[in-house]
Amino acid sequence: MPRLALSAPAVEVVEPDRDGTEVGLLPLAGGDTDHGFGLGVIGSIASFDGKTAPYLWHLEFAAFAAVKGSITSLSQADAFVNLIVPQLLDGRLRLEVRPSFTRATGLRYYGRGNAITIPTDMVSERDNYTRTYPQLQVLTRWRRHRTSSWSAIAAGQYLLNKVSFADTSTVATEIRPGDPRIDHIHSVLRLETGIRYDSRDSELAPSRGMYHSLGVRASPHLGDAFPYGYQQADLQLRFYQALSARNVLAVRAVGDLMLGSPPFYELGRYEDNSAIGGSIAVRGVPGYTFYGKVKVFGNLELRTHVTKFKLWSKRYRFGVASFFDAGRLWSAVTDSSTGRDGSGLGLHYGLGGGLRLQQGRAFLLRADVAWSPDARPIAGYVLANHIF
Repeated sequence: MPRLALSAPAVEVVEPDRDGTEVGLLPLAGGDTDHGFGLGVIGSIASFDGKTAPYLWHLEFAAFAAVKGSITSLSQADAFVNLIVPQLLDGRLRLEVRPSFTRATGLRYYGRGNAITIPTDMVSERDNYTRTYPQLQVLTRWRRHRTSSWSAIAAGQYLLNKVSFADTSTVATEIRPGDPRIDHIHSVLRLETGIRYDSRDSELAPSRGMYHSLGVRASPHLGDAFPYGYQQADLQLRFYQALSARNVLAVRAVGDLMLGSPPFYELGRYEDNSAIGGSIAVRGVPGYTFYGKVKVFGNLELRTHVTKFKLWSKRYRFGVASFFDAGRLWSAVTDSSTGRDGSGLGLHYGLGGGLRLQQGRAFLLRADVAWSPDARPIAGYVLANHIF
């Protein structure tokens, strides 16, 4: 699910030397050129005890609806609740519980591979499908002691999926013959473990340090109700370096590998986002355009602080960013078809710039514009938080 955007700052997270409860409810406005733009609401309840950083517990909740093309038809609907308890067991355990619901229409599928032909005209009955999926995710991060940069991950995720498409679509002609249950309601259970190293000086807007993660997921095949059995490994390396008092260079490299028999819609994703394209990976390239079992991509972003100011007793920082993103995929781990994936470097890339508005220590709004040879003609994104 794409990260939701805000039209106003979120509830300010106060310094940990204050205690009490902060409650807020604010409007949402934003989106991107992939899924459409829309409106919604976001709420936040944070509890502070004066000692625990950044908070004792935090409950986030939001609902968002977007339209694209026609204002009478929703292109996307999202709703979630996320409970974060960061310092259990004397700071060694971080717990997150996140139920959510997503319905996305107009998702693209032109076929598998890195070298597919993108049609010059968009025909919904041929090129699109709809996916509806409620899900529940539980994530735990374990550290030997509260000051350790290393942590171990144990997580689980349950998804109930409904995929729909026209009988004349590429999904129907290419996917359904080998997977006749794809348009039946089905469940996916994903179990995850891994390790993370985090030495950032800030989770929201780091200026130095590193944040690396290695995760392994397994989804068991459990009869007709859970028809897909597959495994996934994901490596992410993130580096942050202050070049001056105003400039921070952020670099990320991602590799994702899938084995077994995943549902086709997962072939276009890493974690829970579009991989080669979209607002969280390779900006400029339309999201959910390229599908395959092996994905690699990277991001290079220069973040420049311009000024800071106060408005209605809240602290703000304004900045700009310039970036270059690139990646490619392969349709299979072995015996990849040259016709599907092409030969040579085969990079899909985007470059552009954007604005950054940070409020306090809890919220950052980014607005990016990106150009890519795959874009028509440019892509735009208005979302919460840095891309990484």
